[in-house]
Amino acid sequence: MPKSTAVKKHALDTAIPTLGIAKIPSPLSNGHYIGQEERLELNLTEEEADISGAHGQPLLFEKAGPRGKLYFDSSKVKCAIVTCGGLCPGINDVIRAIVMDAHHHYHVASVIGIRYGLQGFIPKYGHDVIELNPNNVSNFHVFGGTELGSSRGPQAADEIVDALERMNVGVLFMIGGDGTMKAAARIVQEIKSRNSRISIIGIPKTIDNDINFVGRSFGFDTAVEKATEAIACAHVEANGAYNGIGIVKVMGRESGFIAAQATLALKEVNFVLVPENNFSLDGPDGLLEQLEKRLSYRKHAVIVVAEGAGQHLCAASGNADASGNPVLCDICGILITRIKEHFKARNVDATIKFIDPSYIIRSVPANANDRVYCGFLGQHAVHAAMAGKTGMVVSRLQSRFVHVPLELVTMKRKKLNTESDYWRAVIESTGQESMSVQPPSEQKVRS
Repeated sequence: MPKSTAVKKHALDTAIPTLGIAKIPSPLSNGHYIGQEERLELNLTEEEADISGAHGQPLLFEKAGPRGKLYFDSSKVKCAIVTCGGLCPGINDVIRAIVMDAHHHYHVASVIGIRYGLQGFIPKYGHDVIELNPNNVSNFHVFGGTELGSSRGPQAADEIVDALERMNVGVLFMIGGDGTMKAAARIVQEIKSRNSRISIIGIPKTIDNDINFVGRSFGFDTAVEKATEAIACAHVEANGAYNGIGIVKVMGRESGFIAAQATLALKEVNFVLVPENNFSLDGPDGLLEQLEKRLSYRKHAVIVVAEGAGQHLCAASGNADASGNPVLCDICGILITRIKEHFKARNVDATIKFIDPSYIIRSVPANANDRVYCGFLGQHAVHAAMAGKTGMVVSRLQSRFVHVPLELVTMKRKKLNTESDYWRAVIESTGQESMSVQPPSEQKVRS
């Protein structure tokens, strides 16, 4: 009898759409080609994919890299690049890598830059496009931000596709976060409904590191490095005053990865507050009592706060920003007020120094590690596009570059697992005790 073969079940569909059969020989001469059906089987951790069914289940991902056969005649294809959403270290490095690879290795006919995000596609805004070539992008990596400009807010997918068709664009590279990737998915559907042949390739950008199926987003390493500089300054300020308290606000609307990683990188942090871990201000286990104990024997303390932490302690405004994100309440303002009230009621002198380096962190040029990473992302994005891939993002998972469908990365935002070994290490680094949340009726809610 033949031996039975166990078939592994893969929880989610990771197939990448293509525009058609790749038949044109690649002009690349260096290195080796990735087979059209070559896949990697990975078991993702909860930090890599916060989706039910993904953790602990083997998933097959299409390997990133150059293909031996292309869908596009690269010398005749026109590409476009757009950057959307908030700034992040490394955007210009990705733009530069795309342009350099497309021109020098695939000899594409043209690469254009769309100005000011998705608004650049819409005629009523009147934004010009710019030609991108090796000469004018050569120094992009020296600067932070995006040389193309950016914007927030949705634009109609049909108008965007109209613009792509008018400009005869065959490939669109979209650099952006969760909202941008959702917009990319809508654009792909509109292209499909028209039976057009335009490739949409996403390069996931989020300083918060909160995109699913992206092990670590570009710019995150730089953000943590800059955040630690601010934390070090807060520690100096706290040490310079009797009962000094340094409070540092870092980015992280729904995910506290920057706060957690910066805390691990710099051991001076005594309390770290993240969106995934609701905390109490009052009571014997609350932050205020723990802070008082800390000051009683050390005379200084440093608190790192992700911007989205503690939203349960304040009244929601119900408003949303241009990207559709809920407007956050000022948790640091609440903390400062409550800390002052707490120590005043006890006739204890305390000095608070507040540092908000958010815009400095996101606006600086990428560091060396992020620049290397951005270079790979840009190159792999071009390889995928020329092979006719679409509806996907380039991602790095467990040190391997892979293609991930847009549907997976947009299912939900990645968050810290507060029951993981990683979070345990963060808590051990600070020495803070559990700050159990009181029942809602006992919490002090402030506007």
